[in-house]
Amino acid sequence: MLAIEISQFGGPEVLKVCERPTPVAGKGEVLIRVTASGINRPDVFQRCGNYAPPAGASDLPGLEIAGEIVDGDFDSSDNRWHFKKGDRVCALLPGGGYAQYATAPLLQCLPVPGSLSDVEAASLPENYFTVWSNVMDRSGLGRGEGGESEVLLVQGGTSGIGVTAVQIAEALGHRVFATAGSDEKCRAIEALGAERGINYRTEDFVEVVNELTHGHGADVVLDMVAGDYVPRELKVLAEGGRLCLIATLGGTKAEVPLADIMRRRLTITGSTLRPRPIAFKGAIAARLYEHVWPLLGSGRIKPVIYKVFPAARAADAHTLMESSTHIGKIMLEW
Repeated sequence: MLAIEISQFGGPEVLKVCERPTPVAGKGEVLIRVTASGINRPDVFQRCGNYAPPAGASDLPGLEIAGEIVDGDFDSSDNRWHFKKGDRVCALLPGGGYAQYATAPLLQCLPVPGSLSDVEAASLPENYFTVWSNVMDRSGLGRGEGGESEVLLVQGGTSGIGVTAVQIAEALGHRVFATAGSDEKCRAIEALGAERGINYRTEDFVEVVNELTHGHGADVVLDMVAGDYVPRELKVLAEGGRLCLIATLGGTKAEVPLADIMRRRLTITGSTLRPRPIAFKGAIAARLYEHVWPLLGSGRIKPVIYKVFPAARAADAHTLMESSTHIGKIMLEW
C-alpha cells in the first residue's frame, strides 16, 4: 500500500510518500480501505519529534480515518454495531491513518452518520472523542454548580476542536463563547452557534465573558493554549468552575493563585487521549453514538471542512495547519 511517512523529524517537507506492507487486522480489529484521513495538531507534533506514538502503534501519523471495511474479526464481542465487510465507517486510531489501509479496534469504529461523505466522516473521530471526553465527561458541562445550562468558553474556536466543542455544547443547550485571532474567524464561530466570538488580539476574554454573563463567568473553559492564559482563565471561571487543558501551545508552565482556587472551589484538570486504553475510547464512542451521532445524522451539527488535499500533498496540508489561517478541518483524500 501507499502511505505517508515521517522520513526524519523536521518541517512539513519530511513527509514522504512510501510503500508499506498492508496491515492485517488482529483480534477485535477491522481492516479499513482508507478513503480520507484527518490532519490534527498531534500529527504536527509527531512530525517534529515531540509526540511519539504509543507502544505498539504504527509509526505513521494519522489519528482518524474513514473508509470501507475489507476484513476483520467480525465475530468479536467488541462488534457491537454488527459491522461487516463493505460497511462504511470512521475510526479513531493511535496512529497509521496516513495510508491506503489501516487497522482499527472495533470499539473505536463508528458508523458514518447520516448522509455524510467519507471526507466529512473522517473529520470526526479525533475532535469529537476529545471534546466529549474533556468537556462532557471530565469537566461535566451541565453537571456542575452552574446547573443544567452552564457556560462554556472555548479557546481557539476555529480549530477542529473548537468548531466541534462550540457546536456540541450549543446543541445541548449551553451558552458558548469562543476566542479566535480575527474578526472574520469570530463571525464564523458565531455562525456555528457561539453566542459571541472574542478576538483575542483586540479584546480581553475575561472582560467580555464577565460582561455578557453579568459577572457569572464561564463554568467550563476548554484550553489548548495554557502558559500565561491559565491565570486569566481562572479569573474568568465561575464559582465551582472547571479549567480543562488539552494542549500547551502557549507553554507548559503557569503561576496560579492557590488561595483563589480554594476559595472559589475551582478545578484544573486535563488529559491526553492517544495513550488511553481501547476500552476507555470505546466507552466514549458509545456515548457519542447515543448523544451526538443523531445530531450529525439530522444535520443539527455538521463537520466543518476547510480544505481537502490529495494524500501525496500531506506536506502542504501540514503547512496550512501550522499557518493557523484555517477555519475547521484540513483533510487528506486517497
